[in-house]
Amino acid sequence: MGRVTERRRVVRIRNGGAGVRPDTLVAEEPLEIRLNGKPLAITMRTPGDDFALAVGFLVSEGVLGSASDVQAVTYCEGATEDGSNTYNVVNVQLAAGVPVPDITLERNVYTTSSCGLCGKASLDAVRTATRFPGIDADPVRVPVDVLSAMPDRLRAAQKVFDRTGGLHAAGLFTAQGELLDLREDVGRHNAVDKIVGRAYQSGRLPLAGAVLLVSGRASFELVQKAVMAGIPVLAAVSAPSSLAVDLALDSGMTLVGFLRGPDMNIYAGEERITR
Repeated sequence: MGRVTERRRVVRIRNGGAGVRPDTLVAEEPLEIRLNGKPLAITMRTPGDDFALAVGFLVSEGVLGSASDVQAVTYCEGATEDGSNTYNVVNVQLAAGVPVPDITLERNVYTTSSCGLCGKASLDAVRTATRFPGIDADPVRVPVDVLSAMPDRLRAAQKVFDRTGGLHAAGLFTAQGELLDLREDVGRHNAVDKIVGRAYQSGRLPLAGAVLLVSGRASFELVQKAVMAGIPVLAAVSAPSSLAVDLALDSGMTLVGFLRGPDMNIYAGEERITR
């Protein structure tokens, strides 16, 4: 099914000396997501949790709302000319009666910042597509000391990062700081889709009262995915984009950036972070 890590030869230079040694790298392979047998999207991902990634992606696209919307998720056999199964093609079969949305390669719901939508059009699209409105009314409160401890807890749980140094992570926390789930991937958006997909599979959407922490920056796409999953608090260890802040403000989400120990910037929803 693919490996999370692979070994490669590397020439290592340290203190002026050179030597040859094997190095552990994070694996990166394409995953094609099909909906009712029709190709929908391709993402470069770290193999693992592929079914969760696929359904999490469809939650963020507004296709799925409840676990009963899906009949089956399977790897596609015969994905290559010789008929072998690469485990790089996943089909999500909708349950009978679930409408198939009109989604093309120029999807009417966006997944990247280069999708052609911008500004108010993007914000309106999220508001229209989400199955879980009402984030602005979520009463969750997160103590600042609990929030400040989350990055270290996330980092301590990143097993593959310790071996490769090349993975992003997304962690789902309670407001009390308990780590509920963690996924690693070469792409932050994939790690979040895996988190959301696993919650979808266990019937836990919307993720009311939860805190989503991501390594790196907070893009519009990541805020969009959190909104679509009903997550009221998103924190990142780096900066948000301007449109990410606009979407957080528009949806009533709490958005925290530059979360590094006791230091942080709160860009939206500051009332949920208590001192």
